[in-house]
Order: sequence, then C-alpha cells, then structure tokens
Amino acid sequence: MTQQWNTIESAIIDQVEQNRSQMLQTIKHITSIQSDHQPSTPDAPYGLGIKRALGATLKEAESLGFKVVNGDGYFGYASYGEDDHYIGVMGHLDTVPPGEGWTSDPFTCVERDGKLYARGILDNKGPILTCLYALYALKQLGITPKRELRIVFGTSEETGFQDIPHYLEREQPPIIGFTPDCKYPVVYAERGRLLVQIECKDEAALIYLLNHYILNTQGFGETLGLRYHDDEFGDLQTRNDQIKTVVDHYALELAISYPAKLTADVLLEKLRDTLPDYTVTALSNWDPVYFDRERPAIQVLSEIYGRMTGLDSTPVTTTGGTYAKVMPNIFPFGPSFPGQKGIAHHPDEWMAIEDLMLNAKIYALALYQLATLPEEAL
Repeated sequence: MTQQWNTIESAIIDQVEQNRSQMLQTIKHITSIQSDHQPSTPDAPYGLGIKRALGATLKEAESLGFKVVNGDGYFGYASYGEDDHYIGVMGHLDTVPPGEGWTSDPFTCVERDGKLYARGILDNKGPILTCLYALYALKQLGITPKRELRIVFGTSEETGFQDIPHYLEREQPPIIGFTPDCKYPVVYAERGRLLVQIECKDEAALIYLLNHYILNTQGFGETLGLRYHDDEFGDLQTRNDQIKTVVDHYALELAISYPAKLTADVLLEKLRDTLPDYTVTALSNWDPVYFDRERPAIQVLSEIYGRMTGLDSTPVTTTGGTYAKVMPNIFPFGPSFPGQKGIAHHPDEWMAIEDLMLNAKIYALALYQLATLPEEAL
C-alpha cells in the first residue's frame, strides 16, 4: 500500500486480510470442482459439473449470510443491501477444458511456491470468489450500502455468453459494475469482434484468396481494404483464419478485431468492395464496448487501484471480449496485473496467493466506494 488510508478503508483492508484462510479454502474447494461444459440435462443446462460448482458457490455465499438466488442453473448471485437498483459484479464459474501438459491434476487445486494451480483459478473462479469475500468483509464490518451490491456467477462465458439472455429475462441489469475477467487498470473500452465467412466458388478461387489477401500480411487487414488505426485502440487486426467446406465449395472464416469508431456494417461493405467475386457474410458480431474514461465510477476505481499498487492507473482499452459485451453497464476491472499474460486457458493455469489477496482488497474498496457514490455520479 502506497498511501495513507482513512479509518474505514483501513478497516476494510484489515478485514479482508483476516479472512485470508477462509477465502483461500473456499477458492481451493470451488476450483477443484470440474466445471468445463458437458452435455446438458433437464436440471443442468451446461452439465453436471457446472451445476455442482454453482451449487457449492451459492451454498458458501449463503453460509456467509448473503441472500442467494439460483437462476435454474443458468446463473446465480449473492446480494447484500436493499434498493431498486444494484451495483453488479459479473464473473463466471465455467471453464475451458483442461487440455494437456499439466504438472498436476487440473481439477485439484494445489499450492506450489506461493501460487495456486487449477483450471479456472484465474479464469475466472478465483477472481469472482475474491469479489464474494470482498463483499463479505463489508458485511462483517456492518457497512450498510446505500444500494444493493450483487455478485453474479455466470455459467456460460466460455461458450458465447449463453447465460446472459436467461439472466436478463429475470433480472434488470446493474446500474453500473465490473467484471473481474480481464486486466488492470480499469478497461474503459473493448474492441468489437466480427466473424466473417468468405465463400469461394472453387479451389482456384480459394488459392487466389489465400495468396493475394491472407498470406504474407501483417494481420492488419491491409490487403482486404480494412487497414485502420486510431490512438485509443491501435490497429484493426485480423486473426484466426480457418478454411472450411460449405456444402460443395470452400470458405474462409476470418475474425476481425476492430476499434470502436468502426461498425460491422462498414467492415462488411469494405470486404465486399475488395472481394466482388466472393460471397461475404457475417457469422457473428459483438459490438465494441465504450465508456467515458472520465466517468466518476471509472475514476474512483482507477484511483483505488493506483493507491493500492503504486502502479500507473490510467484507464486502458483491450482487444479481448468479456461479459461487458452483453451485460449492460459493466466494464472490465482486473484481475491480472501488468505483465501477467498467457496464463488462462493454458496448462498449469495459476494465480499467486498474494495477488488473490490484493484483488480482494481492491475489490472490497471498489464495492464500498461504488455503493457510496451518488447515483448521478455512477
């Protein structure tokens, strides 16, 4: 900690530290439940493992004294405080498959040299559970929030956010909030992500497309008429080229990561102008996410992060995609610190114990501050 904290802030930080053993025990328990996606059953829409992880998490939240809701296995949440509106934190309990190359069982959380190893420890069970214990610290201290604080546990982040429509059918979106599923500092904007299919009439057309438009490029869409740069997001990028067959001919799938000043319609028009002899269609699109970086809620969280870490707290953009794409009014905030890349979705996924504790303290202060801001300042 780099600066003096007031009495309430110091009490919050101390309380999180006192809960260290209990929080880590819970994280180890939940990350040891295998919760990659499996065949659905009538009462387990994303498989029995995810059902068990959600049930165990809500049981733990209830034992901490929170009101809990299970949304038919599609989501769950723990809440504290009463109001017509709520501050929301959105994370997920589903994981990608374990994959190969692990030093230890991916679904048995183990501790080595001050780090915890398990599939989902970073993406995203560990971080969302630190948010639960951040909220618990406020409750233990008797801090009564002006509005409801809600920790939402998603179950389909890794398979296209299929859980969010079920959530929004039953619940209103938060008035503001964050997802602990990206990086620090505060991420005020995410690129859009467009997946296109370029159909080729025959093999010769496919070879021409690859040789003239795809191979030997820098991945900035320069040969496709898509080259674009802005100061906030940097360069538009193309990635994940895949050749597929469509009925009796070939097609190329291509993902486009694009800055917020562009739209999917503009990109499709440019592609069709460049490739008049090919059929270009959009398979999916996630619009960019963009918040005013001067928004008080973003400035407050940036200030907390800077004070707690002593690091540059200037809000940033990301090429990634999070629940912010589909849940209104939330932006990414943590959990990875600068320099921590290539960990999620890889063998021996890990998170340092001290980073988990630091996250819990940052999130506890963030929830406290967001709960006290006037609604017009959120």
